[in-house]
Amino acid sequence: MPAATLDEVDDQLRSIISSLYMLLVQAHEYQGQDTQRAMSTEIRTLVQNLQSLSLTAQRLPTHLPLDVIRYVEGSRNPDIYTREMVELCMRYNQEQKGRAEAYSSFRDILASKIAVGIPDIKDDVKAVVEAAGGRLE
Repeated sequence: MPAATLDEVDDQLRSIISSLYMLLVQAHEYQGQDTQRAMSTEIRTLVQNLQSLSLTAQRLPTHLPLDVIRYVEGSRNPDIYTREMVELCMRYNQEQKGRAEAYSSFRDILASKIAVGIPDIKDDVKAVVEAAGGRLE
């Protein structure tokens, strides 16, 4: 069975909303047996649409990490999980940025020390540092 698409679900939800709206209108303008038969038909259509939506929902591709499933099964709020993951990613990114800046600084300091210590290769050191995105002072 092929995977369902969100467009299919959207169409089915629109059909369900339409059926509910028609039932609301018919209940508001109730005119006896004819309205009752129309409402009965609309209820059958609504039930069929709900069943169809239920079957389609089972075919939707859902890929949830086991961590999230366990988190929710433990009666915890998934919004809190999301916030914790965002904070964890932000902290990790800050650490990586700090490391990158430290390595860049080390590269520049090492290059300047090499250039001072071995003046014959200063131009080569400068070219290497600039190619790596740094600058030699």
